[in-house]
Amino acid sequence: MQQRMSLVTLAVADLEATRRFYVDGLGWEAMIHVPGDVLMIKVADKVILSLWDRDHFEAEVGAIATGQGVAPLTLAHNVASREEVDAVLATARQVGADPVQDGVDRAWGGYTGYFGDPDGYRWEVAWAPGDVGAAVLP
Repeated sequence: MQQRMSLVTLAVADLEATRRFYVDGLGWEAMIHVPGDVLMIKVADKVILSLWDRDHFEAEVGAIATGQGVAPLTLAHNVASREEVDAVLATARQVGADPVQDGVDRAWGGYTGYFGDPDGYRWEVAWAPGDVGAAVLP
């Protein structure tokens, strides 16, 4: 098996609210949008973010575990500077992201903050110096 990831799929409660957040709010471009079913956004070369209606997700994949707290994963959007981290977080705040945690310097040398999308998935907005930053930025 080759080492790669091609698709990240997230189950969402309200696909149209999700579309408004990502497409209308953040300005991302939909690759495929089937109302009531799925929204696919190309987020990198050969990588798609698939936002799938929760009921359709559960019908194919199985019941979703629920409970208190944050989903045990984060998605990351890396940028080239601390200032860009702050700008992306400001945009997320303007389009209704909740919560938004301001950028802070991290012990490992980077600068990151977080925002939540309409389903509570956390996006890390990060400036990562060194090899990691070089590996993930265009």
